[in-house]
Amino acid sequence: MSAGSKSSHTKILAEIAIFASLSGVLYSIRPYSNPFGGSVTLGSMVPVMWLSLRRGVRVGFVCGAIFGGIALIIDILLLPYSPIVNPVQVVFEYPIAFGVLGLAGLFHKKTLAPILAGVGISVFIKFLIHFSAGIIFWASTIPQGWNLAVYSAVYNGSFLLPEFIISAILVTILVKRKTLEYPL
Repeated sequence: MSAGSKSSHTKILAEIAIFASLSGVLYSIRPYSNPFGGSVTLGSMVPVMWLSLRRGVRVGFVCGAIFGGIALIIDILLLPYSPIVNPVQVVFEYPIAFGVLGLAGLFHKKTLAPILAGVGISVFIKFLIHFSAGIIFWASTIPQGWNLAVYSAVYNGSFLLPEFIISAILVTILVKRKTLEYPL
């Protein structure tokens, strides 16, 4: 490994740490929270998505997975119940679900339409993971009379749809301010 390559890896690791931390700070600011987890935040997914758009899917996934670990700790501290049902659920809903935010970098372009497509895909796949977890792990929390799949979709959509809208607005602002114009 050359000195330049080592410097580049160090810079990327520093960016991952900074962006995952920024996501964690934004994640702890919650204007709205559901009773069993899932919150509308001040754009906590955007730093991971931005880094993914800047550095690619792999870096974005690593950053998102680290953010997922931070989010787990924040949820343990802030939620009135334990967000842990079993170890598989924890891995599924935190490092994996938050890691897929890195998929925003699939459309590694500097124009708005493909970037928003990446944001939409990453949030939609995150939704699918939480939706599945709702059916598999959280069935006991479903109010009587509700269809399990419908309730999981409504519950998870109630925070991920606003999160998508917030993320899309913030990413649009970042694109219009040309923050994605960078040398790779």
